[in-house]
Order: sequence, then structure tokens, then C-alpha cells
Amino acid sequence: MNETAHALSSSGTLWELVARRAALTPGRPLFLQDGRTLTFEALRARAERVAAGLYGMGVRPGTVVAWQLPTRVETAVLSFALARLGAVQTPVIPFYRDREVGFALRASEAEFFAVPGVWRGFDHGEMARRLGAKGVFEAYETLPDGDPSLLPPPPSDGTAVRWIYWTSGTTSDPKGVLHTDRSLLAGGSCLAHALRPTANDVGSIAFPYAHIGGPDYTVMLLLYGFPAVLFEQFALPDALAAYRAHGVTMAGGSTAFYSMFLAEQRKRPGTPVVPTLRLLAGGGAPKPPELYHAVVREMGVQLTHGYGMTEVPMITMGAPDDDPGLLAATEGRPPEGMEIRIVDGEVRLRGEAVCRGYLDPEQTAEAFDEEGFLRTGDLGHLTRTGHLVLTGRLKDVIIRKGENISAREIEDLLLRHPAIGDAAVIGLPDTERGELVCAVVEQPPGAASLTLAGVTAFLRTEGLSVHKLPERLEVVDALPRGETLRKVLKYKLRERYADR
Repeated sequence: MNETAHALSSSGTLWELVARRAALTPGRPLFLQDGRTLTFEALRARAERVAAGLYGMGVRPGTVVAWQLPTRVETAVLSFALARLGAVQTPVIPFYRDREVGFALRASEAEFFAVPGVWRGFDHGEMARRLGAKGVFEAYETLPDGDPSLLPPPPSDGTAVRWIYWTSGTTSDPKGVLHTDRSLLAGGSCLAHALRPTANDVGSIAFPYAHIGGPDYTVMLLLYGFPAVLFEQFALPDALAAYRAHGVTMAGGSTAFYSMFLAEQRKRPGTPVVPTLRLLAGGGAPKPPELYHAVVREMGVQLTHGYGMTEVPMITMGAPDDDPGLLAATEGRPPEGMEIRIVDGEVRLRGEAVCRGYLDPEQTAEAFDEEGFLRTGDLGHLTRTGHLVLTGRLKDVIIRKGENISAREIEDLLLRHPAIGDAAVIGLPDTERGELVCAVVEQPPGAASLTLAGVTAFLRTEGLSVHKLPERLEVVDALPRGETLRKVLKYKLRERYADR
């Protein structure tokens, strides 16, 4: 991290970081979207006016404000306005509907709820009324406005809980994850320390700003003083024009994003899909080693992958100058201040970027061990160089005839098959074996049809032990994915195939 960024990282609150960056480089661009530019100073000034408007509506320090908004300049301004007030904000992914949104509003006891109105054909205002939400207001093109001279002093305690994020709800209710300004600043600093951007870079935010990655990425922009292009709706090839027009140098989001860029590159081999692009980076889902090699070989850019979660936005990250073998096979190294401990194969974490727990005290007690380490539920080990290798999830271990089988190991090998575009391996109940191994795969266009015998023969040539071979193969048009970082939803596959 350069000297200026290191000095800025000592900010006690997010608002202090905004004010210090605005004073340092007021006229430099921060956010670029649809022909609009918001500078660092404009963010500070506009967020104060919006904070004053919110104050006039009754929002005070500590007031819980929920918002369910797409990735827009206005969303970022509203979020920093709430940070200026010292309100407790609870971002909700814009794709969530009644069940998840209703739970978040009730559990957080939100006193206000900002919505985009009708967005992508769905009426969020009507849903808010249906759920009996309090203090509903629209915050899409227009935001509350007021006189900043009427505001109370900005918050000074960066360790107070002011953020409630939500884990993805699957078969149970989502968890409310408690964060502070300091934990989000630590996460963003970790990301910046690993990626080593410069003031000449141009980044991109193509994922929901309501995701924990929103403040994580924005902190990096504030530390290094460079801009990012915002995408309200991300789809390729449509988004490529904006990447090219703004000269984006750093892109990504998660493994699914890498695959989408690679697919576009393969349409015109040898011609860079984004000429200025030098780095793909992200996290949020496992990265197969073969995908890393394909991106570097075919796109001619570096790929650095990391490991994070809602509870800890940045745990490890690959560095651009890491050895290619380590970039392909690991999730990178933890930054200074992040402690990783492996207990019975499980990854456990302690450090400033770790959340303060959950809204439910019982969930908090279950999540942390007696020494204050967060139990992640992920399995892995550290290399001699300090890089982290993830091998699966505790709940993703398939137990077949008493033998533990890693789904991740089989998935990585399946992705080497030329007729397989993506794969998910799950365990299904079996009266004789306890669980059987089921491979669910997507095929690229024009690929030859697959058989179980052919797939298992391929896996044997790749060195997979016989007792780990899939006993069942399912070919699908598309694996079910979440709406944020496009993770494969294995619980849906288990529900679909368990009774067959």
C-alpha cells in the first residue's frame, strides 16, 4: 500500500475517509455511470445534503434504515449519507423478494425503508406496503435534500455496529451479520493491499452494491483515489461498450464473471475483449485452476482470486506478482492482522475485518470458538508460503461407505473435460452407501453428449480414486445460481434429485 493510502487507512470511520479523500483529490472522478461522473468532493458534498434531508425526515444516529437499491450513483450517495449521520443501515440485495425482505425488515426493526419503485418490472413499493414496512421512500433518481448546517457532528466511533448485512437465505432464514465502520475499512484495506492499484487504474462494480463487496471495493477507491464504472444491470456482451469507453483496467466480481469474460474472448480469439484490461479479480466462489490458466492464456491478463464472506469481506487475496502455480491453486495470502487457524481441517478466523457476530445472540455464540475465532465452515490448509487452499465445505463433504469425499476435488477435475462447461458435485441419500456421488454438469454449445461411463473413465485418467467416482450423472441446461455473485445453489440440486 502506498504512503498516502496507508495514511488514509488510519481513518476511524467511513465518513472520515470520505472527507480526507475529498480534501486530497477533490476533482478526481470516483463513480462513472451512464455518462455521469461523481467526483470525490461531489460525493462528500452531496452525501451531506442527503444526510440533512434524511435528518429532516427523522433519521438520527442509531436509527435503523433498510435499503433495497440497485447499483447506482444515488445508492452510494445514500449509503454514505447514512454513514455521515451515524445511522444503522441494512442493505438488502435488490433481487430478494417477500420472504427475505420481510425477514430482514422484522429482524432489524427498520424504521425506514428506501426502495427504487418499479425496477426491472417489479414494484418494490408495493412489496414494501404488502410487508407493512415503516418509513418507505423512493431513492432511485431523486434523494432527500436539506441544509448540511443543521446536521449534528459526524460519528467518531468506528467500532460501533452500524451495518447489518444478510447472508443468503437457502432453506432457512438469512442471518443478520453485524459490521462496524472499522471492520469494513479493514476489509477494503486488505483488498487494496493485495491488488496494489494505482491512481491511474479504472475499476468496475458490476455486482449489487448492496453486497458486502460494495463498501469493500469503495474503500479501495477512496484509499487510492481512482474511479470505478458502475453497472446497474450487468450482462455481456452489452456491458463491453462501457468497459471499453472508460478504459477499465480492473474487472471481475466472482468466478462466474471470469467465465463470462472468457466466453466473450473466445468469440474473437487474439483480439483483446477489453484492450485496456490488465487484471481480473474477485472472490465469493471457488475458482478452478483450469479457469485461471485459460484466462491468462487466452485473454492475456492476470487473474487474482480471493476468499471472503459476508462475515469477513476479505480474508485472503492473490497478488498480481504471485507465482502462477499459487494463483491457480490457492486463494492467496491473508493480509497483516488476519489470523487464520486450521482446526480439524476447518478454517477459523480472527482479526479486525471479522464481523461482530449476528443479530441473534445464539448464532453468535455458535459461530465463535472459545478463543474468539470465527468458525467458517470451510475446509482447507495453509501452504508453506502462507497461501490458503480451500478444499470444500464441512457440509459439502460426501460420506460414502464411511469415507470422506471432497466435492471440490471432483469438480476441479470435471472442469478439465472439454465437453463440460461447469459442474457441481453433490451427495445424495443412499440406503446402501449412506450417500452416493452425483455429478451435475452444464455443457458448452455444440459439445458431444456425455455418459456416466465416459465421465468416470475421464476422471480415472485424471487420477481420481475409484471410491470417489460419481455413481450418477445429470446434465442440465443451466445450474441454479444466486443472483449476487452467481454461486451455484447446491441445496436446490439436492432438493431436485434426492427423491429420484
